[in-house]
Amino acid sequence: MSVAISRLPAQVRRARAADVKAISGIEESVYQFPWSERIFYDCMNAGYTFLIYENNHELFGYGIMSCADGECHILNLCIQPSYQGIGWGKSLLNYLLNTARKKKSRVVFLEVRASNTRAFTLYHRLGFNEIAKRKDYYPAAAGRREHALVLAKVLT
Repeated sequence: MSVAISRLPAQVRRARAADVKAISGIEESVYQFPWSERIFYDCMNAGYTFLIYENNHELFGYGIMSCADGECHILNLCIQPSYQGIGWGKSLLNYLLNTARKKKSRVVFLEVRASNTRAFTLYHRLGFNEIAKRKDYYPAAAGRREHALVLAKVLT
């Protein structure tokens, strides 16, 4: 990864409906079973925290989190492949955690594919702990299913 990309003057802002095409493009480039554009619109309409990372009007990451009754649930966190591995995911995750704190949440939950060791390692380093496993939660290749690890982080 280019050092220049890792030092971009990126900004975080709320996602807008006009961003959904770009968000969907990133989703499709990262996930074998991507969310539909309709799901992203539904998250906006539900009033979830829906943030994007952009540089010079180029969207390269997004995070979606729902919050209620002192708990938040990170629903999706994704960084464009050419921006991965240099700290943007960690930065956006910390931004979501700080947002959860501002909302007076006590705990943040998320699910991660059991095979996604890179994401699991990031979450674990930031204080998330595995609390459960959801059997056959995610679709997988050849009509199979994959387990999800349920992680939680208590906020202080």
